[in-house]
Amino acid sequence: MSNAAIAEKRPSTLRGASLPKWSPWAIAVGSVAVAVAVGAGAGLTKVQWGLISGLLFLVATYGIAAKVEGRRQAKDRIATALVWVAFLVALVPLISLVWTTVVRGVKVLDVYFLSHSMGLVADSQPGGGIYHAIIGSLEQVGLATLIAAPIGVLTAIYLVEYGRGRLAQAVTFFVDVMTGVPSIVAGLFILSLMLSFDMQPFGFAGSLALAILMMPVVVRSTEEMLKLVPNELREASLALGVPKWRTILKVVLPTSIGGITTGIMLAIARIAGETAPVLLLVFGNRFINNNPFEGPQQSLPLYVYQQYAAGNDYAYDRAWAASLTLIAFVMILNLVARAIARWKAPKTGR
Repeated sequence: MSNAAIAEKRPSTLRGASLPKWSPWAIAVGSVAVAVAVGAGAGLTKVQWGLISGLLFLVATYGIAAKVEGRRQAKDRIATALVWVAFLVALVPLISLVWTTVVRGVKVLDVYFLSHSMGLVADSQPGGGIYHAIIGSLEQVGLATLIAAPIGVLTAIYLVEYGRGRLAQAVTFFVDVMTGVPSIVAGLFILSLMLSFDMQPFGFAGSLALAILMMPVVVRSTEEMLKLVPNELREASLALGVPKWRTILKVVLPTSIGGITTGIMLAIARIAGETAPVLLLVFGNRFINNNPFEGPQQSLPLYVYQQYAAGNDYAYDRAWAASLTLIAFVMILNLVARAIARWKAPKTGR
């Protein structure tokens, strides 16, 4: 008899009984059904339904797996179930936030809303739009990027390529400190300078505060990208007699440009929703102000705050619509960052 035939007749002693692949889904559906039935009968809230269903899912998964597969495999399944439950617990608030913003924001979000300001509309009246806030946000964030991006990239280049002494340690320390600085502190710092020179609120002041918040993010992300560049590339360039500054310019930066650009885009998304600095420095404006260097300006986060503080249904609708616009702007920035990272990623030839 051949070895293949003997192998076919030999019973498998390493594999015992196992649950089918669809069993976790069946257990999850059953847990949710039981939780809804119990919650509806006891008058519980939806949050309590979710907690009960999660607990039932864990208990049922362990009990059924221990009965069919044994306690060792049941522990593995319960660990996997805990990971999924934790993921869903983190995902539910995000989905709820986005869903609420979309449902309430689409009521007034149209072309008129995006192309008009609040210049002739009171907070208690219908109508008005966010065009002046969009202009203000784009100018303030754009100026902040023009300030923070070059300084952040150059600082990261110094830390990775040249920094070896106490100065590099001091710069690293201050970058770490600036990463945790609250946005209100950055706003108060610029406000103190404005008061010292007897200056009035204007858009560029908000850009300076946003640049302070953006700079450490750019430094950290750029620093990590530069560290990923293989040293062999630097050594090969230097071995050919290329100066170090030219090696950085022609070898290191082109290799890491995708990650650097992605980090800058994510830093822009981080400061786009800041409210505290612009509340102190920009002051808000119901009319369109295209000049960020003169007079108060509006921004989307500040617009949302002011409209929600107005306390009427029309203002609430405008606040939710502006929030939806801001979320869409941040989402677009993240998608662009991912696209740039994929476009500039090293080609593997596969």
